[in-house]
Amino acid sequence: MRYDVVTIFPEYLEPLKLSLLGKAREKGLVDLHLHDLREYTFDRHRTVDDTPYGGGAGMVMKAEPWGLALDEVLAASPLNAATEDSTEGAEPAADTRPLLIVPSPAGAVFDQAMAYELAEEKHIVFAPARYEGIDERVLDWAQESFRVMPVSLGDYVLYGGEVAVMAMIEAITRLIPGAMGNPASLEEESHTGGLLEYPVYTKPAVWRDREVPEVLLSGNHGAIARWRRDRQIERTLERRPDLLEAYPVEQWDKKDRRFLAERGVHFANPAKAAQKKAKKNPAPQADSAAQAAQPDTAQSNTVQPNTVQPNTVQTQPES
Repeated sequence: MRYDVVTIFPEYLEPLKLSLLGKAREKGLVDLHLHDLREYTFDRHRTVDDTPYGGGAGMVMKAEPWGLALDEVLAASPLNAATEDSTEGAEPAADTRPLLIVPSPAGAVFDQAMAYELAEEKHIVFAPARYEGIDERVLDWAQESFRVMPVSLGDYVLYGGEVAVMAMIEAITRLIPGAMGNPASLEEESHTGGLLEYPVYTKPAVWRDREVPEVLLSGNHGAIARWRRDRQIERTLERRPDLLEAYPVEQWDKKDRRFLAERGVHFANPAKAAQKKAKKNPAPQADSAAQAAQPDTAQSNTVQPNTVQPNTVQTQPES
């Protein structure tokens, strides 16, 4: 994976050379290149911004420094060789242009699923803006040579995009095979399986009168696994109920459903609901083959009493 970051504050990204990210670079898993946008200016003040056309507050980042910087980044892209090879033979199966990520509150929200997708890329270029943003013509022009992707960390605004770039690079890099010291760490963390991670504890067993849950000291691996699963569900329900709504309903087992029901959350079982409806309202024998082949959308959306539709969470207040 090659990362290129064009910024007016390259020193802001220096922490990316530390810790596991630094080790990933040493292993050759990632290649990080920082570019100072001011190096692509020609006036004595190294100006990268100007007033906006049409008036308004703030300044806008000028187009030409960005154009020159991205020209240089594109010329050094490792994907150039892949593009040349593809022109000699069959047409490429996928778009081989580098991915240009522009941190922006108006972009798609970055999440773990996106991080997994981006970890499959070969070359990602980041264009963190400052002030009121980059001249829109840069992004229009860049689409000729890059796959342009505005991305947001959430519904809030920062001074600039460098913090967002650091967060994304760290989230992406740790998913690259070999970048984690213990690959198993990826399997049980928050968001990987659609739920938040369970609480973790270490020695000593008692700290300031607070004890580690007894089940974790029992050595009973089945009981420990169940406890952790319950804590995942409980924590997700308390902190991110929206994740429960998106969780595949067919992945809840009987113990999961019982645990949720005890907390006032009920899910309709779509298979059982369909069977019950079919028994109650059998299809007429004279139906045509075409009608029989059509899916019965009413079955999959049937709601049982005190339940909610699949992928919808219903909570009931405790009495």
